[in-house]
Amino acid sequence: MSDHEFTRALGYANAALELLKKSSIPPYPQFYELLYTYATGVNPSLNHRINAIFATGNSPSASLAETLYNEFLKSDVNDRMSTVSERMQVRIEAVHSAIDHAMTTANAYSGSLQSAQGDLERDIGPEALKALATRLLAETRRMQDTNRTLEQKLEASREDIASLQRDLDDVRRESLLDPLTKIANRKSFDEGLRAGIAEARQTGGPLCLILIDIDHFKSFNDTYGHQTGDQVLRLVAMTIKSNIKGRDLAARYGGEEFVAILPNTDINGASIVAENVRAAIHGKELLKRSTNEKLGRITASFGIAAFRPSDTAGSLIERADRCLYAAKHAGRNCVVTENTITDLAEAPETGVSAA
Repeated sequence: MSDHEFTRALGYANAALELLKKSSIPPYPQFYELLYTYATGVNPSLNHRINAIFATGNSPSASLAETLYNEFLKSDVNDRMSTVSERMQVRIEAVHSAIDHAMTTANAYSGSLQSAQGDLERDIGPEALKALATRLLAETRRMQDTNRTLEQKLEASREDIASLQRDLDDVRRESLLDPLTKIANRKSFDEGLRAGIAEARQTGGPLCLILIDIDHFKSFNDTYGHQTGDQVLRLVAMTIKSNIKGRDLAARYGGEEFVAILPNTDINGASIVAENVRAAIHGKELLKRSTNEKLGRITASFGIAAFRPSDTAGSLIERADRCLYAAKHAGRNCVVTENTITDLAEAPETGVSAA
């Protein structure tokens, strides 16, 4: 973690602890997570709800904090996994029961055949032979019914396994998406960057990282409200996503910050991509949906770093972050790469980037 990231995270932590103290909420881990998430601003729906509470002059109580945690942060992934697992357990038990029954029937059928063989080896009359044939026919039909039941249960299990795979795929996809912007979340970014670095190190191919921060987003959010701010976040996310291609990955890094991982792209190519995104964002005029009021245009700042063989994920992010910091201090609404900073070592390493 860079000094910049550490300072920012520490600020969020202090804000969360201050809110816990102010609201007299017990410092339990789930309540700390709730208010830490509020401080980061990564869950706009949660922030909108808590801001509405603060607007009334009240503070979240412990019971309300628990309600908010369950609504916004408590993952339903485990619940869904548990439901799928229970369904599969029922199906597996049914198959085991059918297999046991089939084995019992097969053993009984085998015993009947051996018994019939013994009877046939003796000289038996027509009536006894007819009775033997009737018994064997009944045993064969019972065996057929048992096998048919087993086949049905196995087919149902096959369908359930396919359904389970679809459910697991859905859960995994949802766990890797940011709920507001519908692009990759921080977890997906972390996985993607690790994979990209591993590939670049193995193949020797290029890899670039772009950090993107919406300029003056906090003041925009405060002026026009969180719902309009959410529209801006979605707009920027879709603009980034529409300007990358192939194996490139666009993700929400946190708050109003986004990131793009560009494998097999050198710093010149990444600069072109970033400039296209910057121009596309700046070219869109915002309208407030409820009133059709023109809100003007938004801009974003960009920092780009290229992978080096000695890089870790942290060092690559840190250099891109310092380029982003330089873009902010260069007047915002611009792209800064490692190549455009005369001495990256002299760029600030601490402090929070200007909003």
